[in-house]
Amino acid sequence: MKFKKNDQVKMLSGKDKGKTGKILQVFPQDDKVIVEGLNLMKKHARPKKEGEKGQRIELPRRVAISSVMVVCPKCQKASRTIFQVTKDKKVRVCKKCNNEI
Repeated sequence: MKFKKNDQVKMLSGKDKGKTGKILQVFPQDDKVIVEGLNLMKKHARPKKEGEKGQRIELPRRVAISSVMVVCPKCQKASRTIFQVTKDKKVRVCKKCNNEI
């Protein structure tokens, strides 16, 4: 999986195309991620107590990893990542600027 929690990503498709956000959760078995503030859905919540009003809550939905791309912290561009093994350590590297992510 080339995505990790707290990575900055850019949406490539959908209603939020072009927007960026931070990854909140990763689901490697489904190849999906949850991005903060993007791909929001509205959930209708019933009132819990008498006299309260019902409300609509906006929650982020899962997004396929093919719809997002990592934004490099150095060059601030959305780019692909590659893995390089250096000194027995596997690191992710930006393809555009060759810096570690």
